[in-house]
Amino acid sequence: MALKLVIGNKNYSSWSMRPWLALRASNIAFEEIFIPLYTGDADKQRILDFTRAGKVPVLIDGNVTIWDSLAIIEYLAERFPEKRLWPEDRAQRAHARSISAEMHSGFAALRNECGMNLHRPVGATELSTEARANIARVQEIWTECRERFGESGPYLFGAFGGADAMFAPVVHRFRTYAIAVTLDVKRYMDTMMALPAFQEWTSAGLAETLVIDRFEAV
Repeated sequence: MALKLVIGNKNYSSWSMRPWLALRASNIAFEEIFIPLYTGDADKQRILDFTRAGKVPVLIDGNVTIWDSLAIIEYLAERFPEKRLWPEDRAQRAHARSISAEMHSGFAALRNECGMNLHRPVGATELSTEARANIARVQEIWTECRERFGESGPYLFGAFGGADAMFAPVVHRFRTYAIAVTLDVKRYMDTMMALPAFQEWTSAGLAETLVIDRFEAV
């Protein structure tokens, strides 16, 4: 039975992008179920029919349902160990999980002030001190990972993995809001943007026509 992944709008839904990218870039077969966000009670009920949490993404694997981006990636890592979504080395694996959890629970200012919107024209915006600190921390994380663990490949831990999927929407945010980054960070962003699965998501998001006003304010 094929996996099913319930997602929201590719133009806006950064949380949906994370497990979708983990699946697609790892060549794990799945059925995509799209439910547009904030379009009315009917679509809200469709999400609630999959999970009482009422949010996307949701992964369905037979009688197993997982409704959180990081939890989905953890489940996929257990379900498909040969895909190596986490590094094999225990210390590297712990580091990858730590930065992924930090991404999952933090960076509120960056999220709020640089919302994911693939249609937004590229251009800088005035950012708070907190958002700038978030940006500096992300660059620190990426640079440290590349320096310590990147010898075997161009991603955070060499090969593409769960940590790259968790940070993928930030690549879009940095590009869209013309964030000034170091050369090493730019190289990593270029690597991510060249990933076929990343390009597939981006193209599909740009092809969407639904506009959600609450996400167009920045």
